[in-house]
Amino acid sequence: MTELLIHSATKVDVDGHQDAFWLHAVDGVIRSTGTGDDWRSVPVGDDASVLDAHGGHLTPGFIDLHVHGGGGSSFDDGRDAIGRALAVHRAHGTTRTLISLVSNPVDALVASLEGIADLVAEDPLVLGAHLEGPFLSPAKKGAHDPGALIDPSPAVVERLIDASRGTLRQITIAPELPNALEAIQVLVEAGVIVAVGHTDADEALTKTAFDLGARLVTHVFNAMNGIHHRAPGPIIASFADERVTVELILDGEHVHPDVAKLAFEQAPGRVALITDAMAAAGSSDGRYLLGALAVQVTDGLARLVEGDSIAGSTLTLDRALRLAVASGVATDAAVGALTSTPARVLGLDDRFGRLAPGYAADAVLLDHQWNVQAVWADGSVLPR
Repeated sequence: MTELLIHSATKVDVDGHQDAFWLHAVDGVIRSTGTGDDWRSVPVGDDASVLDAHGGHLTPGFIDLHVHGGGGSSFDDGRDAIGRALAVHRAHGTTRTLISLVSNPVDALVASLEGIADLVAEDPLVLGAHLEGPFLSPAKKGAHDPGALIDPSPAVVERLIDASRGTLRQITIAPELPNALEAIQVLVEAGVIVAVGHTDADEALTKTAFDLGARLVTHVFNAMNGIHHRAPGPIIASFADERVTVELILDGEHVHPDVAKLAFEQAPGRVALITDAMAAAGSSDGRYLLGALAVQVTDGLARLVEGDSIAGSTLTLDRALRLAVASGVATDAAVGALTSTPARVLGLDDRFGRLAPGYAADAVLLDHQWNVQAVWADGSVLPR
């Protein structure tokens, strides 16, 4: 049995703040919570882990819907590389992760999906796979290999679904591609969350994709048409549709902080902070590969060597949280954007995203500057 008691914390989650907060968890599940000195009367075993938070911020564990690597390793490079990258993000507060894959030949994606399905069966902190490609618009490809981009034919869609053995949780698709609207319906019926992204679609087509079941926008503002006063585009369509959540890369580079704050204002409770991190997250500047493409990282900014497009980020979710707060986003909304909102996207908001009885004992302790001090998943402390 694992048992955890954290007391004297400042709880921050989507439900708000509580001072002098405590929680008691047994076998990975929060059993009780409270405030003040009531924790002293909680019966705990001799082997329980008891921690005084000294007033630090205690949040739910972070959930990253969109991340490609870290620590010098890419998720496309197999089990060992995935493990190294996950360790970096877990040390920064990410307790649950979707393994995101960039566009690659279908055979390579099938092999990656099969490996991720094996990993999900072994590691409960891995929630499944996210395919960011290969069904992307060549006009909005960003840092994806144009040679790997294809239309979503029924045969390929079914092959990818089958390879994942039920662990393909999310896919990015440009709805203007041939067969895309039909593919959205097939994917939704298979339980896959469809995200509109890397797209040249206008507002009307984006709305059609939402009506067919797409419920997410991949890194809003990036790799899509911007807001024009005569052509609102997919951004306005997503802000107006309360069924839709928007991913946001808040690293100070992809989206200006003032625009990021606008997203929180226009889509309250529907912004999911993501990292879109590539291998250089938690590592050094230098040359890397993103799929088959060479990337140069300078001062933490990743760009393609050929074409100069921004190539993912070197972000971790704790830094995204600090930047959100510095941008003027309310702290409970900022925390919700990397806890309860992504949990809701995945249909897991009854288990993750809050510090409340019955929820998983995933928690992050941060100091008053929002720097991570400790991380727990399923009630066990994660290495830092």
